Amino acid sequence: MVILFVFVSVVSYQVYVEKVYLTSLSSTYSYTCTITTDATLSNVTLFLPVPADPFGNSPIVAQFSAHDITGLPRDWSVTLYDTGKATMVRITTPSITPPAGTIPEKPYVILLSSEMKSNKVIDTREPIKNSALFRTVRDLQQVSCPPDPSEEKGTPQCYRYITSLYADYQAPSNASVNIASTLAGKNSWKIFEPKSNEYTTTISLRMSGEHHGWSTMNGTLTRSIGIYDAPIIST
Repeated sequence: MVILFVFVSVVSYQVYVEKVYLTSLSSTYSYTCTITTDATLSNVTLFLPVPADPFGNSPIVAQFSAHDITGLPRDWSVTLYDTGKATMVRITTPSITPPAGTIPEKPYVILLSSEMKSNKVIDTREPIKNSALFRTVRDLQQVSCPPDPSEEKGTPQCYRYITSLYADYQAPSNASVNIASTLAGKNSWKIFEPKSNEYTTTISLRMSGEHHGWSTMNGTLTRSIGIYDAPIIST
């Protein structure tokens, strides 16, 4: 009887934990892109990397197609391209004009953002192989992670890489333009207390004066952030 009671208790606990985990589980992608300038840009064409997995699946393409990106100006023309190796979004606009009073110390910032639910658990341990990144990922190198004052749990691993961006616009010779995009994939759940794991990746480029052509963007990736003791779900 004691053995039977222990067995039933263990099974009941496992079923309860699995049910609570599945009920509370949420997997989301958060995307931002900032375009910063301290001068007017004319005849603007940009090809920006869009995060996608190695098979070309992207959590953000539907939002770009529907113009459902917070902060995306309605008069911008947006077209998606799949190059076979990467997913890009082509943005064209006659001009990006900062408001009066814009100075280098206080530039004009356009912030694009979106948050998307994932219909499956995001692989935050192996995002290079299985999740969305700004591709193509080239010259990937593991590096030391910077100190984290938040003392996040887990054993994060950090990397540097490069990718490409196309920019074509006219601007004064002293214009400063910065473009940066960030993607975070996060799983969160609650079994007695909130827990989560995630990865983040950022690409960025600073340009001076007018620009006509492809440039290399610097990228960073931090994976395996957080907790990885979620229950194994039986099939």
